[in-house]
Amino acid sequence: MKIRNEIIQKIKTTNEYDVVVIGGGATGLGTALDSTLRGYKTLLLEAYDFAKGTSSRSTKLAHGGVRYLKQGDVSMVKEALRERGLMKENAPHLVHDQKFIVPVYDWWDAPVYTTGLKVYDVMAGKLGLGPSEMISKEETLKMIPNLNEEGLIGGVRYYDGQFDDARLAITLMQTIIDFEGDVINYTKVTGLLKEDNILKGVEVEDQETGESIQVNAKNVINATGVFVDTILKMDNEDALPSVSPSQGVHIILDKEFLKGSSSIMVPRTDDGRVLFAVPWYDKIVVGTTDTPMEEVSIEPVALEEEIEFILKTAKKYLHKEPKREDVKAVFAGLRPLMKSTDEDTKKISRSHKIVKSQSGLITVVGGKWTTYRQMSEDVINFMERKNEDIGVKCITKDVLLHGYKKDVDRLDVRSVYGNDLPKIELLIKNDPSLNKYIHPDLPYRWAEVKWGVENELARTVDDILSRRTRSLLFDAKASLEASSKVAEFMADLLGKDEAWIENQITSFKKLVDNYTC
Repeated sequence: MKIRNEIIQKIKTTNEYDVVVIGGGATGLGTALDSTLRGYKTLLLEAYDFAKGTSSRSTKLAHGGVRYLKQGDVSMVKEALRERGLMKENAPHLVHDQKFIVPVYDWWDAPVYTTGLKVYDVMAGKLGLGPSEMISKEETLKMIPNLNEEGLIGGVRYYDGQFDDARLAITLMQTIIDFEGDVINYTKVTGLLKEDNILKGVEVEDQETGESIQVNAKNVINATGVFVDTILKMDNEDALPSVSPSQGVHIILDKEFLKGSSSIMVPRTDDGRVLFAVPWYDKIVVGTTDTPMEEVSIEPVALEEEIEFILKTAKKYLHKEPKREDVKAVFAGLRPLMKSTDEDTKKISRSHKIVKSQSGLITVVGGKWTTYRQMSEDVINFMERKNEDIGVKCITKDVLLHGYKKDVDRLDVRSVYGNDLPKIELLIKNDPSLNKYIHPDLPYRWAEVKWGVENELARTVDDILSRRTRSLLFDAKASLEASSKVAEFMADLLGKDEAWIENQITSFKKLVDNYTC
C-alpha cells in the first residue's frame, strides 16, 4: 500500500481531480468509492482519521430501523432493509446476521410487535435474514438466560444485522485505494477555491506538517456529517444551519450481563426511546440515547444523565444489574440529522438530503450507516445531473469490498481482516515477537498494530487503539495501560522521536477520560 508521503506527493502533482470529497466517515468514504468506480479521478480528504467521528460510534447494527415503521417512515425502512442485505453480501467478513428478542411484559404489546415485525420481514424481501415470530416465556428465557423474569409473558424474535463500524470504514478506504482512488487522513480543508464565484477546488492543510496545498477539482462534495455547516459557511457566510445534532451514548459491558447469543431490543423505554443490548465479540453494547445538542465536537462526551438512563433502563431487563464499575467503556456519537422544526430529535427522519449551492458545492446531510451505499449513489447521480452528464452506471451493489471472505468466525476479533489475515500471520512468521499481545486484557497482537501502521494509514495511538483495533471500546483502562508501549512501537515504524511519543501518550490519556465513567 502507498505510504502517506507518496499520497501527499500525488495530490500535489495532480493537475485536477474530477471529484474531491470532504469527509472520511461512512458517507464520504462511500461517495469516494462510488465516484472512483465510475471512473472519476477522485480524492477524499479527512481532517482527522477515517470514522473518527460519528461513523465509529454506532450501536454496531446494520438495520432497517424497526422504530421508524411506527413513525411512518416506510420508504426509509424499506431502503435500509435492502441496503442491510447488500452490506452482508458485499462484506460478509464484517456484516453478520443477529438474532433479536423483544421481551413482552404486556399482553397488549404482543400482537402489535408481532405484526410490525412481520411487515419488517415482508419489506426486506429476498434480502431478509429470517422470519420473525412470537415465542413463549420459556423459549425467551432460553435465548436470554438472565433476562428479568418478573411479569414476563414471552417475546418476539426477529433478525437484523450487526457489523463493526470503524472496521467497515477502514475497509472502504482500502477498497478505494484498490481501485486507484486517492484517500488521505489528517488533511483539513481550510478554504474553497473559486473563480467568478464558481467553485474550482479546495485549500488543504496537512495536519502533520502544517503545509498548505491547493487542490483543483471539477466537483467538490461536502460529506462531513455533523460538520457540514462549517463547510457551508466557508462557501457562504450567510448559509443557514442544515443539521440538528443529536447525541447517542452507549456503554460496553462484559458478556456475562447478557448470556446467550441473542440481543435484546426494548422498543419503548420510560421516555419513549429504544434501548438495545447487543452481543459484540466478547462484550455487549448497550444503548442508546437521543439528546439534542447545540454544539458539535469531534470528541463528544457522554452526559451524566445519559449514562444513568442506560444503567437504570438496562437493569430492568438484565437479571444481573450493571453498575458503574462494571462499565468497560462509554462512548458518545453525534447524529447528523437534517435540520427540523421538531425539537424532539427522536422524531426527526434519518433519511438524507442532497443540495447544491450557487457556487456548485454539493452537500449531503442526514442518513445512517446502513444506507451509506445508497446515499453515495444518490450523491454521484446528483453530481452527474448537475453537470448535465450522460452519467456512468453505479456498480457498488455488486462490488465485493476489500478483504471479502465468507464464513468467518464472527467472535474472533481478527475476522474483520478477511482474506488479509494470512498476510498478518506472515508478519508473525517473519517476526515471532509480533505474536505477543499488546496487553493481557486486550485480544490484539503487535502484528495488528504493525499492519495498521503499514497498510491502513494509522498515524496515531488513537487510530490504532480506537479504530484499527477496537481496544478503547473493549476496555478503556487496559487501553490506557497499553498506550505507552504502543506509542513507542509506532514511533519506531513511523520514524518519530521522543517528543512525539510523549505527545501521543498525553493525548491518549486525555482522550480516555471521555470513555470512562
